[in-house]
Parts: sequence; structure tokens; C-alpha cells
Amino acid sequence: MHLFDKCYGFQSAKMLKSLGCYPYFGPIESELDAKVVIAGKEVIMLGSNNYLGLANHPQVKEASMKATNKYGVGCTSSRLLATLDLHLKLEKELARFLDREAALVFSTGFQTNLGTISSLVGRHDVLIMDREVHASIVDSSRLSYGKIIKFRHNDLEDLEKTLSSLPAQKGKLIVVDGVYSVTGDIANLPEITKLCEKYKASLMVDDAHALGILGKWGRGTGEYFGLEKKIDIVMGTFSKAFASTGGFIAADEAIIEFVKHHGRAFIFSASIPPASTASALAALKIIEKESERREQFWANTRKMKKGLSELGFDISRNEGSVIALFVGEEQKTFRFWKALFDEGVFTNPIVTPAVPPGESLLRISCMATHTEADLDRALEAFERAGKKLEIING
Repeated sequence: MHLFDKCYGFQSAKMLKSLGCYPYFGPIESELDAKVVIAGKEVIMLGSNNYLGLANHPQVKEASMKATNKYGVGCTSSRLLATLDLHLKLEKELARFLDREAALVFSTGFQTNLGTISSLVGRHDVLIMDREVHASIVDSSRLSYGKIIKFRHNDLEDLEKTLSSLPAQKGKLIVVDGVYSVTGDIANLPEITKLCEKYKASLMVDDAHALGILGKWGRGTGEYFGLEKKIDIVMGTFSKAFASTGGFIAADEAIIEFVKHHGRAFIFSASIPPASTASALAALKIIEKESERREQFWANTRKMKKGLSELGFDISRNEGSVIALFVGEEQKTFRFWKALFDEGVFTNPIVTPAVPPGESLLRISCMATHTEADLDRALEAFERAGKKLEIING
């Protein structure tokens, strides 16, 4: 068998294109806001992580341009050799925002998890993770030399069974998503933190889909539950509510120093560009200052959930920032996506391997900048497309 046989045999994308239902890599030809132009068609954007609508905020864009004019377009080297004062300022502000001793900024959110987890979980340690954590955490486990154990999604009995079976002297790191990116489920941190204390395990929370929007001040899942001090490492990204690119961890200074000098994804990657750094800083200021954006985001999300439920769709029942609309069959999910796109609404189809076979869904996310008219129009499109494909009763 030739190495590339699998490449020439890969036909699923071609098949979807031939059916006119291929949902990926459509060129966006406008600014990223509540409505966008994709391949010449204006659609209501319900598939973006730009939760607070900051991607085109004037202050964020201005900060980006000023940073480019001052520092140039890139750092051309790793942080070991190319740390800007801007990087240090962002890390200081993130640590202050999350009330931590220190923070460390990576070039992407994916690299943040790769560099952090693989450097901390050594040969004699155990990494324990929810089965539905982000792909970057799964790949981090593959780079780790420690023992890897997965527990059933949000199943605290299964987690305790795992913890009780491990030797007391083992180093143990539990990793969960604060808000799970596919279904919007929120991690049960009150019970997880109790188990951490009982079995002397450390806790890392990937709060990519919670920071900026969850909690009174937007400090994420820990603040939402009043358990910020019970989390050892908070991980976040700039590509969601912060509307930039990059990622970070916030923790005790000793943890940050260790990852800084042992995390390969940090040491051997180019520094986050000046424009992205300045954008994240500007977004953080807006997140702290304009709480009304957070309130509007949740009002829009509640409206969308209520509307979809009343139409008869099977949607996720949680308080997370993501709405999962369950369809089931993969081809039907792609056809539903296309019917919605034709109606002027963009969503995200989630299929295997992101979900088990037969559990395909549409991932829907609102923005603070959606108007009531936008959401009403979107719900009308969902109703027409849902009835056409017999996902809801006609």
C-alpha cells in the first residue's frame, strides 16, 4: 500500500460538494459581525465565536493598527528571543483580571494546551480528562509521558471511581472544559473541586468559551460558581470573546515559570504578533468596562434557545454559551445546513469524529451585536428549513 492511497481515496468532501452541501472554507468577504457576506451572499452569522462582537470594534481595530505601526507585522522569533513589552503588559493585565499571580501568552489556543499539559504531566503522573474535552487537550495527552485516563462526560461518579483507583502518591491533573464547545454543557465545578480536594488532584479548566461572557465580570466558569480559587490553572483563548488570536494560561507564578521553560509549544513557536496582542489588550478593557455587551449576549442566547425550543427542535438544555441543535443523521445535518444558508443563516454542522456516529448536530452561537430583527428572521428560517426537511412537524 502506498502512503498516499488514503489521500486519493478520500471522497467525502467531493461528494458533499457535488450535492451542494459542502459547508467548509466558504470565503468571508466582509467584516466579522452579526451579518457577513460569504461567497457573495449576505447571511446572519450564527456560527461565530465572536460572542461580544468585538472583532470589528473601533477601539480594537485602532489598537491593532497602532501596534502594527510601532512594532511591525510580526516578531519573527520565539518568545525566548522576541518578547515585546506589549506581551508582558498583556500577561500582567490577564493575571490582574483573573486575580492570579501570573499569566503566560501563547501564539494560539491549541498551542496553549499542548505546551501546558505536555510539560506538566510527566512519566510518573496521571492526566484525567472528560471524554468531550477539546481536541487540543486530546492531542496534548498524546504528547504527555503520563498515564491517560478519560472519564464519562460530566459523570462525577465515574471521575471519583477513577480517582479512588489511583495511588495517593501519583501526581494527578484533571482537565475539563469550562463550557464544552459542541454542546454548551458547563462543567460541574462544585463537585469536581470537591473531588480534587478529597483525592489531592490538581485542576485545569479550559475556559475558552466562558471567559469574557460567563460570570458577573466575565471571569469565566470559576467566577460563575464562585470557585475561582479552587482552580489551579485557567486556560483561555483570544479567538472567542476577545476577538483576536492566541491563547494563555493564568496560575501561580511557579507554574507559569515552569511551563515557560519547559513547554515546547511555547519555546519553539513564534511570538503572538503585535497586532493580535494589542487587540486582546483592547478587548480586555472593553470586557471590563462594557458589561452591557455581556448582558445583551445572554439576552440574545436566551431568546434563540426559547424560540428554537418552541418551534419543536431538539436543543441542548443547559446554561452555556453554545446552542446544540440535534439532528442525528449526518447527511441530513448537511442538508439542513444548506437549507438554512439558502435562507440567509449561517451555522456550523458538527459531525463525526467531533461527535459519535448518528449524533450529528448544528452548533449555534449568538453575538451581542445581533438585533431582535436578526434573531426573528433567523428563527423564521429555522422554521421553514426544519419543516422542509421534516426535522420539526410541518
